[in-house]
Amino acid sequence: MRSILVIEDDENLRELLEQLLTAAGYNVRTAADGKQGASLCQATPPDLVITDIYMPNRDGLEVIMDLRQHCPQTRIIAISGQITTKNMLPAASTLGAVRTLAKPFQPQELLAAVEEVLR
Repeated sequence: MRSILVIEDDENLRELLEQLLTAAGYNVRTAADGKQGASLCQATPPDLVITDIYMPNRDGLEVIMDLRQHCPQTRIIAISGQITTKNMLPAASTLGAVRTLAKPFQPQELLAAVEEVLR
């Protein structure tokens, strides 16, 4: 079973993503901020990290840079709904995110991206 770590500070979205991905057959762990997510990833690297960009205690760009250094095999999908998304999602790709998604996105969009990245 493929493992996914969801790093998202919005509790409702984090829980929704966990439910969606678990129902799709993935082993899912969650973190409420970038610091907690980076620690979880280093302790047990997942196959995929889905990280928000704007979060407290370490933003998603810092998380991506950390993952590239400490968990280079882990694939990354960056998500963001901030107004500056157009600037930050390309930066996430440059730093190592394999895919990016702007919020709001449909559940099937996320699942398609996850399947594509984990192929």
